[in-house]
Parts: sequence; structure tokens; C-alpha cells
Amino acid sequence: MSGEAPPPGFEAYDQLATMVAIARSDGHCLLANSTLENAVGVSRRALLRGNVLDWFVDPLPIRDTLHALRRNEVTSGRFEALLRRAPMGAADALLVRVTVSQMDMEDWALLEIIEIEQQIRQDREERVLGQVQANKELLRNLAHEIKNPLGGIRGAAQLLEMELDAHPTGLARARSATTAAHKPTRARVARGLSEYTQVIIHEADRLQALVDRLLAPHRKPHVVGDVNIHEVCERVRLLVLSEFSSGLEVQRDYDTSIPEFRGDREQLIQALLNIVRNATQALAEQISAGSARLVLRSRIARQVTIGKQRYRLALELHIQDNGPGVPESIRERIFHPLVSGRDGGSGLGLTLAQTFVQQHQGTIEFDSVPGRTDFKILIPLP
Repeated sequence: MSGEAPPPGFEAYDQLATMVAIARSDGHCLLANSTLENAVGVSRRALLRGNVLDWFVDPLPIRDTLHALRRNEVTSGRFEALLRRAPMGAADALLVRVTVSQMDMEDWALLEIIEIEQQIRQDREERVLGQVQANKELLRNLAHEIKNPLGGIRGAAQLLEMELDAHPTGLARARSATTAAHKPTRARVARGLSEYTQVIIHEADRLQALVDRLLAPHRKPHVVGDVNIHEVCERVRLLVLSEFSSGLEVQRDYDTSIPEFRGDREQLIQALLNIVRNATQALAEQISAGSARLVLRSRIARQVTIGKQRYRLALELHIQDNGPGVPESIRERIFHPLVSGRDGGSGLGLTLAQTFVQQHQGTIEFDSVPGRTDFKILIPLP
């Protein structure tokens, strides 16, 4: 069967997230799946007319491995290489791990090609997904544990304040151990104690608001409808510009061909708003200087793997700013709850954003260097 096209059934390779090819020992390509086609930016027809040796910046490892397989010296080989991308140059090559294995058909070899950066990204995604799930359970349990005593504290403070209002004189006598010259008036004592109860009530309310934010993703129902991502972006853009009427430029770079998809519009608005507000807080100095820039960019990504599942199409939404970048000390923990890069921050904005996006089977990634921080939201499209 040497030199023939692969028989029916090999179309299943197109469903794989891994780049796959079948070649003869001389390097002639017999099959290339759609993932490989998309990764190198060359049509399948052109790949099938070519030689796999030409795909790599250094062809020696693949050539030697194919020859060794042909001579039955080995049954498989593995190596790292630079995979050329259109226009088949070395400047934009992908660092990949190649596994070459024998097949039952005479003179055929199976090539499995995995982008190393993609593998690292998938491993990081899996860790983040596991950590987010563990944090979600921890926060939910912690929030419920806080709610009960918090309600009791607030209720006791309210009862105490009512008692102060009803019996100020009796409470004043309880504070009359001082001399007459320094003895405060009954009204002043009652007023002072009332201020203390107000502090307790205010702080209890503040903690209650924090607990409500922790529980928000679990409490609010998932309201599904048709979502236009650019309407979401425009809503967030107008909200941010209303807060910063000067000093901040918000640029739009939309791919209007992106279709609508089923999702919770309000959750996505909140997720995007949390990321954008996080960016504006990092841009405080640039906003003061009038040089702050924020870019909202939408694109379609193809053959995307999210959480071990492969999707043919996905929304790729970038939120890019020209701020100082994410501090190195929190980069690995930036989506963890209560982790903030600024004083006074609650550290919940990105945690909730990640939770809302994950409820749409998506994820959030980021890349940051001083002068450019890029948060990328990925959500599968139908």
C-alpha cells in the first residue's frame, strides 16, 4: 500500500486537538489533519503535495527517525523541533515536540506534533481550573460560616442602640463613677455609645457585602439568552468612560463577523467590567498624565482547547492596557480570591470574572510586561 492515500476512517484525526500527519519514509506526506493545517497556515492540499522534511527548520532529526523506522531499528522516536509556519520561514516557527511511530502499513509513519507552549498553557489551565474549583468551595463554605455570627452581631448592635434610645438615663448612670466635675452629661454618654453601635452595624454591613460578593456566582441564576459580545463591550466601554471623562482613551478593534452565542449577558458584562476596572486602577498614573490607553479587541480563534476539550471556534476577547504590568509577586495567584495588587483592594474582581467566564465553558489568560498587559477571554462559539 506504499504511496497510496490513507483509507477511509482516517478522517477521525480531524477531531484531534493534536497535530497529526502520516508520511512515508522518504518524507512524502500522505495525510495531514485540520489542526496541523491551521497551525502552520498552509492548506491541506499543499501539505499533501509536499514533504514533511520541509516543515522543520532543521530536517535532520525527522529524516533520521524516518529512516530508522524504515530499517526497523526503532519503533518510535521523539524529539523537539522548530515547525515552520506560513510563509514557511524560520522567524515565526513553533517550538514543538514530535513523536514518530511505526504503523501497520508498510513504509508508513505516524507523526504526532504538540506545540510545547500549548502544552504548558494547557497544564497551567488545568491547574487554574482545579485551584478555582477548590477556592470556590472554600469561599462558599467560609461565607456561610461568617453569615450566621455576622447576623447575630448586627442584630445585637441594633437592639443595644434601641435600648440606648429608650433608656439613655439608666445607661448614663452606669458611667457615673467619675467625679462630678468631670462627669459627662447623660446625653453625651448615650450619644457616644450610640456612635459605637453605629460603627458595629456599619462594619457588619461591610462584611455582609463582602460575603454577598463571595456568594454571588452561586446565588444568582444563570440567565441564558443570545449574546452579542460587542454590545457587552460597548456597555462596559460607556460605563468606564463615564467614570473617566478625561485621561483615558478606549480603543475598539472588533471583528464584526463574530456570531451571537448563548450566554448570560449580565454575567459577561460583570466579568468584562471587573477586568477593565482592574486595568483602570493599574492605569492611575497614566490617567493622571493623560496617556492611559485601553484596547478592546475581538477575534475568532480556531481549533481551541479549553479544559481538555477541543472547540472548532471560540471567541477571543482581549483587554489590553499600557499600564505598569501585573506585579511579579502575584502573577501565579492573580485569580485567587483576596489577592490584590493594590492597597484597599478586595481581591475578588478577577476571581469573580474567572468564575463567570468558566460558567460559559471559557477561561481567562493574561500576558503582562511593563507597558503592556493583555487579558484574553476565551469562550467557545457554536
